Amino acid sequence: MIRSTRRKSVVGAVALASGLSLLLAGCGGGSKGSENTPASAGKATGVANSTRVLNVWAGEYTPMVDNFNPYSPTVLHAAMGPIYETLFYFNKAGSGAPKPLLGDSYEFNADGTQLTIKVKSGVKWSDGTPFTAKDVAYTYNFSLSKPAYLKSAEATDDTTVVLSFDGPQFTNEFSLLGATVIIPEHIWKDVKDPAKFTNDDPVGTGPYVVKKDSFSSQAYTVVANPNYRDAGTPKIKEVRYVAVDGDPQAENLLKQGKIDWTGMFIPDVDAVTATGAGYINTPQDPTTIYTCSSEAEGCKGAQTDVAVRQALNLAIDRKQINDKAFKGLGGTISPTFAQIGRDDQWITNPDWKESPQSADAAAASKILEEAGYTKDADGFYAKDGKEIDLTLKSPTDWTDYNQAAELVASQAKAAGIKITASTISQQEWSDARTSGNFELLVGGVVGTSVADPFQIYKDWFSGESTTKVGTALKPGTWNFTRYSNPEVDAAVKAAASTQDEAKKKEAYATIQKNIVNDVPYIPVIINATQTFYNTKDVSGWPTQDDLYAFPPSWGSGSAGVILANLVPLS
Repeated sequence: MIRSTRRKSVVGAVALASGLSLLLAGCGGGSKGSENTPASAGKATGVANSTRVLNVWAGEYTPMVDNFNPYSPTVLHAAMGPIYETLFYFNKAGSGAPKPLLGDSYEFNADGTQLTIKVKSGVKWSDGTPFTAKDVAYTYNFSLSKPAYLKSAEATDDTTVVLSFDGPQFTNEFSLLGATVIIPEHIWKDVKDPAKFTNDDPVGTGPYVVKKDSFSSQAYTVVANPNYRDAGTPKIKEVRYVAVDGDPQAENLLKQGKIDWTGMFIPDVDAVTATGAGYINTPQDPTTIYTCSSEAEGCKGAQTDVAVRQALNLAIDRKQINDKAFKGLGGTISPTFAQIGRDDQWITNPDWKESPQSADAAAASKILEEAGYTKDADGFYAKDGKEIDLTLKSPTDWTDYNQAAELVASQAKAAGIKITASTISQQEWSDARTSGNFELLVGGVVGTSVADPFQIYKDWFSGESTTKVGTALKPGTWNFTRYSNPEVDAAVKAAASTQDEAKKKEAYATIQKNIVNDVPYIPVIINATQTFYNTKDVSGWPTQDDLYAFPPSWGSGSAGVILANLVPLS
């Protein structure tokens, strides 16, 4: 789950709980209604002109900051999907062709150096201004969203955009079409400093707009966009996004029916579903140990030695971590970061299909001893008189991550590796991973939205997606470990340049060989992705039988697709 902003004191949290109870009173789950139905059935039923307000927790903490800039690291969740849209929606929870949103169709030329996109006609921005291909071209040429490999973006008419690249870009299809939100030229061309623009009155094409004067540090409201292209949509006319300080408080509000939709980790699922909430678990995203891996890029600590990372990778008991910290709800992870089951065709060596599920302290010790480490009087490995002594940090209220960190520290000790688990605020954790000022962090990797691990390799392992320690990563880049390997970088470019499966596998074999050996991100599990939703008053949610979108409330892009599909039952 992606969470943001900072923590409050216990006194402040108690005051907030009281305030939220008043804020949400009468707007939570109702006492009457039908059981949840598949999305296809939900579209045919419901209550016309319902005034039902949907309450959502998407992971924001208090105080929220009024920021709907899609390029800001603190952008509010409603901006990404409900307000701003991409051209197409790629469903990471399912398969099949991407869903057209603002786009109608797209086609690469023969060598992948040009992409022609047809966009919908008759679409309006939420302020009533016509949307055209010129807005799309403007977005791709915009300083904060222009890909490094893009030579030009040109609107050849009102519904056609042609993107030209400096080389083949077949494998960047998702990044271009499913991860780039389209912005209105008539608004953004006058913004003097886009990176600092808070955009408190956003103009988008999605199903919702921000309700005037609704923003506070605890909540804000979005209402149906009167200029939305699909008449009669959305049927849920008002959605309130609330800030909650921590999972325990959010769980209590969920049980009381005062939150209608959230994605969060709750160990005791039955205690929530017994109150009538719907539930689905769609494990997708890797949970890892981030290591600040590159001494050349400014990382400091024993973890910059690949032998230490390799040893820690073998010292972990992943089954125990899943059973105890994640209550058995997580999935098995591959050291290649391909998703097991869905992406098996891209795992190039059967030995790399799964990370070891049990600890092997002897193998970990052997690696360290061959690298010149010896045990000191305390039973910990040291080299040149310097003991391996690392700190593994996780955000204070992420109880699953906190317990996982404690287990890793205990397991590492059995292999002679000294690790201290500690908790820090969410803001401190975010600042540490962005700046590179850390040794080890428990952190997630965003899984790919298509059945192909390319996006992880490009965004999380490529040297182009990182910076030196002390310099914040650029927007849209995620290589927090400061990992840079020329062989990986060359193979990423090779994979992006071909649609030939054999050639892509050859590139992936190079990438996988290196990241399995170097382990800048030490894989732990595929994290449980739990979603809870109100089935009494609302239908149309994604279900196991109809996974038309990635279910959690914090999903970028998918939130807009889901909200546009919901139907009030009361």
